[in-house]
Amino acid sequence: MNKIVLITGATSGIGKACAEKFAANKNNLIITGRRNDRLTELKTDLEKKFGISVLSLCFDVQNRDEVEAAFKTLPEQWHKIDILINNAGLALGRDSFEDADMNDWETMLNTNVHGLLYVSKAILPFMIAQKKGHIINMGSVAGKEVYERGNVYCASKFAVDAISKAMRIDLLKNNIKVTGIHPGAVETEFSLVRFKGEEQTAKAAYTGLTPLTAADIADTVFYCASLPDHVCINDLVITCTQQAGTYYFHKNQ
Repeated sequence: MNKIVLITGATSGIGKACAEKFAANKNNLIITGRRNDRLTELKTDLEKKFGISVLSLCFDVQNRDEVEAAFKTLPEQWHKIDILINNAGLALGRDSFEDADMNDWETMLNTNVHGLLYVSKAILPFMIAQKKGHIINMGSVAGKEVYERGNVYCASKFAVDAISKAMRIDLLKNNIKVTGIHPGAVETEFSLVRFKGEEQTAKAAYTGLTPLTAADIADTVFYCASLPDHVCINDLVITCTQQAGTYYFHKNQ
């Protein structure tokens, strides 16, 4: 492909799997995340293994000033960004609405919604200048159906779904593709973060299931990004075989 691919939240889970997938197919990468040690390690590993170029940018997508500063000073050779994968996101807590922690709510909204908006706005001038590009937003089945104690996490992913659809419409005139990808249960650090380090609770979420893996989602992202110029997958929901939506699971006994 030999494109420039920007991936947010690239230091773990789906973001890291996407970085490995696109690097293996000889694309140059801009990887972002909050943990500079992980970014540096990933950059070194991908460049050595696949012979591609990687630019690492350490910032928190929640911080608008950091996002804007990072891309205002982007070296010119990295301006022709072909693909943006808005992957950075998280869930915090599984509390009933009346018991939920307001700080958890704000972190989810600031990361999943505001962060996506900040990065997209910063990147769009580069794509508009080329009259082409592809934005892939990582949503969730939780952005399609609300479930008990999902409240604000669901709200944040419903917002991602709506934003993706609105971007697709508004950016038609600029020849920019927009794809929303909405995974179900994927076994990554997601549940560990959601349950705030409670390993047993996090593991229990996948008991009796063969869940999706980060590599499964990376394969799907890569497929969507590899289609001919005149083809755009607008919206895609993907679950493991044992899951249908947010509520229905058939778990092994």
